[in-house]
Amino acid sequence: MLAAVVGSGIMGERLAGGNVAIALLANTLATGAALIALILAFGPVSGAHFNPAVTLADASQGGLPWARVPGYIAAQLAGAVVGVWVAHLMFAEPVFMTSRHVRGGVAQVFSECVATFGLLAVIWGCSRRRSEAVPFAVGAYITAAYWFTASTSFANPAVTFARALTDTFAGIRPADVPGFVVAQLLGAAAATLLFRWLVPTLPETADEVVVPHSRGTIQ
Repeated sequence: MLAAVVGSGIMGERLAGGNVAIALLANTLATGAALIALILAFGPVSGAHFNPAVTLADASQGGLPWARVPGYIAAQLAGAVVGVWVAHLMFAEPVFMTSRHVRGGVAQVFSECVATFGLLAVIWGCSRRRSEAVPFAVGAYITAAYWFTASTSFANPAVTFARALTDTFAGIRPADVPGFVVAQLLGAAAATLLFRWLVPTLPETADEVVVPHSRGTIQ
């Protein structure tokens, strides 16, 4: 996923001739499409947890044992970082770098809270009623949220951390990462609580997030 996010950002910026809107549009479409494909591919294996906020929300509702959470988050962080490095290698960029792209301020942080709230709302709403629609709903939401949030919708702590390691179009300055992550976790928690209230007839534990998967397989 991070190879798609960072790689498409680099490609978009190189081909856009200085037009930031075109570069962002290319980055958006590639990210949304990659999300759909990856959720379809990895959903049956691990539930397509690419996001620590999703993993924590799932565990809070009983869908994932807490004992598995550290392993999931470690894999998410490691995969995200490797994805960034893969993108750098593909585009002949220095492999190791940190971003200087400033994404600070209250508006940006609030945007991440809104973006992650919306993402978890889409996941909870679809997975509990129309689980087959989750890959397409998530891809569509992130595509839209790139444009309606000031932060371009990172909505994922692992993605945020890894994007601090690229000084390219998709980067974020390391100093701005903590604010984004706190806002993302708050947004995810709020959406989880809201959907527990909105659908009170749901069982006390969730069967799956993001899509049905084998609980006997630790990924």
